[in-house]
Amino acid sequence: MTETEFKLDPKHTAIVVIDLQKGILAFRGNSPEVKIVVANAARLLAAARSAGAKPVLVHVGFSPDGGDRLNKPVDQAMGSAGVPPPDWTEFIPELDQQPSDITLFKRQWGAFYGTDLDLQLRRRGLTSIVLCGIATEIGVESTARFAYEYSYELAFASDAMGGMSPEGHANSIERIFPRMGRVRTTEQIIAALQR
Repeated sequence: MTETEFKLDPKHTAIVVIDLQKGILAFRGNSPEVKIVVANAARLLAAARSAGAKPVLVHVGFSPDGGDRLNKPVDQAMGSAGVPPPDWTEFIPELDQQPSDITLFKRQWGAFYGTDLDLQLRRRGLTSIVLCGIATEIGVESTARFAYEYSYELAFASDAMGGMSPEGHANSIERIFPRMGRVRTTEQIIAALQR
């Protein structure tokens, strides 16, 4: 497919932003990579709103007692720094959350399982999803796998997502996402929304 053929109909497109929230970014620090992800996600959302696409902001959290967390034996636990601060689940201000945005709260990696994301998208006639956020190989990829199986058309903003490691990010971008949709830069996705 050539670049001129990559188009997104804004009326049928959702920009799904995974876990760009204060608590998650506090773990990631103020690295150049995180700054790029945040800046590109913010640009993508602004362009989407201007074009008429639907922003979907997804955040993750758990009850105070942690009873709704997955708690299974694993070889490498995700880790926890104890009780999270009160603003842990708040979206970062750079996303410029608007009242018309769909917001979704999840309790696991992916944004579909245990939520009404599929219902929210289908009732609005949204058949294409652009994915971005943190972490590429966890929340973004888990959401992508469900979306693919639910037959959504997928695009991935490769420079508006960041992984737990460069290798993990690269694996998803190079080996997984191209089999489920189209991997593009923020700039290419913005252009596709404006065609």
